[in-house]
Amino acid sequence: MLVEPQTDKEREVYESIRVVEDPEIGLSLVELGLIYQVQVVEDKAKIIMTYTSIACPAGPQMSQDVINHALRVDGINEAAVEVVWSPKWDPREMASEEAKMHMGIFD
Repeated sequence: MLVEPQTDKEREVYESIRVVEDPEIGLSLVELGLIYQVQVVEDKAKIIMTYTSIACPAGPQMSQDVINHALRVDGINEAAVEVVWSPKWDPREMASEEAKMHMGIFD
């Protein structure tokens, strides 16, 4: 689950990575709920995220895209992604309403 960005810089990084899409689903990682936390300390950003599955073939590409977009934020000179498997991604709980509709999930 998303830990809300706490600082302006964390919000800037979060908004910058909002455009990164899962190439298989065609939706933003943020909208899918795959971004769990953005941490910024000084000029370093750390993004904690997951993939839709442990065998996601697009995982490395998505991680690199997240890093590239984090580095676009003024004042961010280093960025890293930590991929975690807990909590397990559950689109029914973590995806936005728009993403659920796109994926055909109706609660």
